[in-house]
Amino acid sequence: MATLDDYKGQTPAWCPGCGNFAILKSFKDAVVELGLAPHQFTIVSGIGQAGKFPHYLKCNTFNGLHGRTLPVATGIRLVNHEMPVFAVAGDGDCYGEGGNHLMHAMRKNVNVKLFVHDNQVYGLTKGQASPTTHEGTVTKNMPFGVLSEQLNPMALAVALDCSFVARSFSGDQEHLKAIIKEAVNHKGFSLVDILQPCISFNKINTYEWYKQRVYRIEPEYDPTDRVKAFERALQWGDRIPIGIIYRNSRLSLEERIPVIHDMPLVRQSHDISKLGGLLKEFY
Repeated sequence: MATLDDYKGQTPAWCPGCGNFAILKSFKDAVVELGLAPHQFTIVSGIGQAGKFPHYLKCNTFNGLHGRTLPVATGIRLVNHEMPVFAVAGDGDCYGEGGNHLMHAMRKNVNVKLFVHDNQVYGLTKGQASPTTHEGTVTKNMPFGVLSEQLNPMALAVALDCSFVARSFSGDQEHLKAIIKEAVNHKGFSLVDILQPCISFNKINTYEWYKQRVYRIEPEYDPTDRVKAFERALQWGDRIPIGIIYRNSRLSLEERIPVIHDMPLVRQSHDISKLGGLLKEFY
């Protein structure tokens, strides 16, 4: 049985007080409670402060390009769908550069768990506006204020019939741990948007700002009602819901591919002698 000590990685280089610390702690608690050992899953990350996440724990890791976490995570799942695969990204990394990949991962319903560290800025590159930055916010590269409308990832996910759509807050670690466990246990693509303050570059969305607005979705709420889910996803401002916003049950991409349906590709036999003949067709 794995313990928290088994997950001890490098010393984090995040700013003291960064919301990423609480995300890391909640994730470790969740996988330990789920009975997962470090060698039993893979984390794919991109570029940014969130991209450093797997460096600070022990696990199989692929640290890739900016916005390209999901293609790699999908590839791993197609080769070995017996191994859980988690993707970790920032709001700029995922909703900006990686927006197209996000859309198609949700559409295909690949069984990857995506955890987005959403601090509403590009934290690694010193606070530029990200897709989730509030319209009108003045940043170093937006002296007249952000001109684009703020992206709502929850509403986007519900509109695309994403299999599991949830939000949590790094200031509520018990809630975040529970949501991570729900996402891992769900069969299908899971998007968890995690609100987390950037104490260095985002002076608007602070811990206090969030605590005055976030509320846990009530127990009687039905996340399978897509219309109600879309209404809840649109809530932002004075009231920000955290919890499972939408969930459905449909076949994952891996289940719909006949070649890997019964056995992972990594465990199937192969004959490289046929490769030569195949290559000659391109001569």
